[in-house]
Amino acid sequence: MRLRPNRRARRMALGAAAVTVLAGMNGPAIWGYASDQYHDYKINQPEYKEKNGHWDVVDVPREYRINTIHAALLHTGKVLLVAGSGNNAANFRAKSFRTVLWDPRNNTFKNIPTPKDLFCAGHTQLPDGSLLVAGGTQRYEKLGGDVTKAGGLMVVHNENPDKPMTFPAGTRFTGRGNGKTFESKDAVLVPRAKKETKDDRVTVTASTARVYVEALKKGPKYETGTTDNYRIEGLSGSDADNFYGIANKLSFDKKDFQGIKDAFEFDPVAERYIPVDPMQEARWYPTLTTLQDGKVLSVSGLDEIGQVVPGKNEVYDPKTKKWTYLPRQRFFPTYPSLFLTDGGKIFYTGSNAGYGPADQGRTPGLWDLESNDFTEVPGISDPDTLETSMSVLLPPAQRQRYMVLGGGGVGEDRKSTAKTRIVDLHDPKPAFHDGPELYSKVRYPSSVILPDDTVLTTNGSGDYRGRGASNVLRAEIYDPGTNKRRSVADPLVGRNYHSGALLLPDGRVMTFGSDSLFGDKDNTRPGTFQQQIDLYTPPYLFHEGRPEIRDRGPRTVELGGKTAYRVTGPRPVTKARLIRPGSFTHVTNIEQRSIALDLARDGDRTTVTVPDDPSLVPPGWYMLEVVDDRGTPSEAVWVKVPVKE
Repeated sequence: MRLRPNRRARRMALGAAAVTVLAGMNGPAIWGYASDQYHDYKINQPEYKEKNGHWDVVDVPREYRINTIHAALLHTGKVLLVAGSGNNAANFRAKSFRTVLWDPRNNTFKNIPTPKDLFCAGHTQLPDGSLLVAGGTQRYEKLGGDVTKAGGLMVVHNENPDKPMTFPAGTRFTGRGNGKTFESKDAVLVPRAKKETKDDRVTVTASTARVYVEALKKGPKYETGTTDNYRIEGLSGSDADNFYGIANKLSFDKKDFQGIKDAFEFDPVAERYIPVDPMQEARWYPTLTTLQDGKVLSVSGLDEIGQVVPGKNEVYDPKTKKWTYLPRQRFFPTYPSLFLTDGGKIFYTGSNAGYGPADQGRTPGLWDLESNDFTEVPGISDPDTLETSMSVLLPPAQRQRYMVLGGGGVGEDRKSTAKTRIVDLHDPKPAFHDGPELYSKVRYPSSVILPDDTVLTTNGSGDYRGRGASNVLRAEIYDPGTNKRRSVADPLVGRNYHSGALLLPDGRVMTFGSDSLFGDKDNTRPGTFQQQIDLYTPPYLFHEGRPEIRDRGPRTVELGGKTAYRVTGPRPVTKARLIRPGSFTHVTNIEQRSIALDLARDGDRTTVTVPDDPSLVPPGWYMLEVVDDRGTPSEAVWVKVPVKE
């Protein structure tokens, strides 16, 4: 006789079966939820934080959320966040240019009027604490299929040695041979012709200036294919003879971004941009490097017609607010990583971002600005993946050891590398050797020098601009003393192109930006700019207690000078570091450096001595931090190192 279950038993069995089926169908979701819950629990445990650090999201009110492309720490402790048009053509057309000033201590924000499109400018710290910002965007790029009017470069000539002339935007140029008319998109100043007298003979050499021109109407019939001489509309008499244009092919080719000459000093106290004399060359994607005398070197960038500036480098003098050319030329690709070394020469690590031929200006080396000699530094591995790599002067700066991290192929090449490469410039014959590999093959990693003489590296993507959902959510801390790396807490969001990171005075690290090309793995949806700002609290800030510098006011200390502070804390202080505030954009932060200070203790009084070398300690404001025997740093106090007279 077969037993038949009762009605209640059947209902329970059916219910259990249904639960089993639903659980099977939703197993991944249930498991994912449980896994996320456990992960959140784990990363918030004290022992985890002390070993790996912790990430938090900054609460930014909606009206202050911008596409942060550039960030610089100021000596007021505030951070200047610069978007300009933020890689948004609609913002550019609307002349909507943004800068926001953020106070990390109080988490307050302020909108700053932005006079020009500073998107893709260069910037560096000046001796008085101002931030020099130079270059930016004159015009957005147009791909070949988007170009509807023939256009290109017009070289305007002046054969009059006694008279310069400015031609406004909209000036028309008509070909003497082809009869086609083009108009300038920007104003252009053509200087006087050069006049020389020798042995009673007078020689006049025409001066030139360049301007981008477009046809008046759309269509292929307005394209030109040969060189022609162009008369300038509105001129008569001798002016019509002395001033003229010459252009080669004016076509529908792809038009790259175009730079501007404008330059500004941002005053951290007045909290505003102050215009200074424009650069000699228009630049988009330039590098600015502060020199040992407080002057600033400006190198590379795309010019006013979208070509890489052909080796015409210049220097800014903060005293006169003027720019002068270097006497000899040297070519670099855009945003080259150019560091001031302790010998006064410039070290080019090979890192760069964006534009320039694959076979020119890519080799690392030491550049003597006075002689223009360039001594190559050999041995770098994966030399075809230096674009979008990160370069760091390893702490302390006295050792002159540099690291190049990750990187990718030229342009949109899919290559990337996990290599790190290290060179010691104090070696008799400096050459790169490989360091420990990064957490993954990455372009656009962000590296920050920490006050305990380690380096945090975070994020990046395996492919160009995160293509193929290749963002890498990993971070690590590298110790130059042991040449070892260790993984730490994973960042909260992916960050690739147009991202960066800065050390803050309290010892935390801020990360910003990311500009993914696509929003999905299949590269079918456009990406959106990552406006979230995150804060990483390193493991050392989860130690019990930290040193405290009791004398908080800013000070001025000359090179070779001493200053004393009252320092308290639960453990003995073992070292002091002078850290230059960072200025980060496009995988480039040549500003940051950490300098070891001689330290003497007498009770709770700690005396530090600044090195007497302006090429090691370029003039400007620095964060002074003391570090205890567990590697726990104090909060920084600000110290100004003036120009050496």
